[in-house]
Amino acid sequence: MAVPKRKTTPSKRGMRRAHDALSAPAYVEDKDSGELRRPHHVDLKSGMYRGKQILEPKED
Repeated sequence: MAVPKRKTTPSKRGMRRAHDALSAPAYVEDKDSGELRRPHHVDLKSGMYRGKQILEPKED
């Protein structure tokens, strides 16, 4: 069975965990409606994606 020869230092442990943090989701302002939406996602309010009508607009 493999056993570490030396204890991992807190610095090395922290360096390894540097990429584990969760990042906040990115939002962009839609050019047409001005609403916030996720990049590369359909705008649910207008149903538009990259200038094309993909979905029927939501009715309030």
